[in-house]
Amino acid sequence: MEFGQILRKMRKEAGFSQEELAEELHISRSNISRLETNNLELKASDLVNWCNVTNAQEVLIAFLLGADGIGMMQQILDIMATTSTLVGTILLGGIL
Repeated sequence: MEFGQILRKMRKEAGFSQEELAEELHISRSNISRLETNNLELKASDLVNWCNVTNAQEVLIAFLLGADGIGMMQQILDIMATTSTLVGTILLGGIL
């Protein structure tokens, strides 16, 4: 899975449309689309904001720790989708 697909999944799991997320991040909807299709390079500050707005800080932590990059982020998103209340416990017990 490419990074843009992870961004899209984060947005959808948080319940945002592209328009709503664009408004929250103060960037254009077209840039949201371009980021999600890997047609625009994501700045670090935008990644931090994206994770905060979508309440997916675990993805940022995995990225910063270099924990198998995209593969680890995908696993975290899968866990969030099924057992969102356990994510913090799993991360603190398994990664940190």
